[in-house]
Amino acid sequence: MTLLKVNLKIKMKKMSNDKYKIISQFVKDLSSETENVETFIHVSDHISNYHLNIEINSKPLKNLIVEVNTTLKFQDPNDTLLKSIFEINYATIVKIEKNNISKEEMQKMLLVELQEEIYPELKRIFLNTIHDAGYKSFTMDKDIDFKKLYETQSN
Repeated sequence: MTLLKVNLKIKMKKMSNDKYKIISQFVKDLSSETENVETFIHVSDHISNYHLNIEINSKPLKNLIVEVNTTLKFQDPNDTLLKSIFEINYATIVKIEKNNISKEEMQKMLLVELQEEIYPELKRIFLNTIHDAGYKSFTMDKDIDFKKLYETQSN
């Protein structure tokens, strides 16, 4: 038998464009709660009724660096005792590259452009969490339209 030695170098992928650069992104908090087997069975039968809520907050740090927290919460909107809750708070640290950016342009950049960039990784982590919680057949086929959400909130 031959042993194969492989050296892997893990490199943090730093995304960027002319407006901002992602310095880092990480899972700040992750939660999956299913109280008991009865709840698990009930949720397995009714998970298609669950709704995904998204909340995005930003906090300026220093030197044009902003912390953006994207929270996804997946839960049953009905008032039932037998329910699971899945939640992730994903933090992205962004350096603003463009000077004299307007408040509206900043909001659109953080709420649309940045979210579109980080969402595939966020979705992968969140979906794996739901699968690891035992709901293996669950899928998230529909992506979030951040531009439409932004426009709806702006109006």
